[in-house]
Amino acid sequence: MIKPVTAQKIEKTNKDKKPKLVRDSFTIPKAEYTVLDELKQRTGKLAVAAKKSELIRAGIKALAAMSDAAFLAALKAVPAIKTGRPKK
Repeated sequence: MIKPVTAQKIEKTNKDKKPKLVRDSFTIPKAEYTVLDELKQRTGKLAVAAKKSELIRAGIKALAAMSDAAFLAALKAVPAIKTGRPKK
């Protein structure tokens, strides 16, 4: 005997699952950190509020869409910094 599938069960299985979130921390030069604030203000002027994490994620999408040559050029434009927590 087969049980009929109700609309509620179908609705529950078709729901989009939320993406798993990962929390991370990193060190960023103060000058680049202020650019994030400037970009946040810029989004406000465009009537689209954005959080810092959204700006970083948008930057990741932009990097992923670049050709290898453009990606390499963007990567070389960023100086390497010493990892770890800054000394007080």
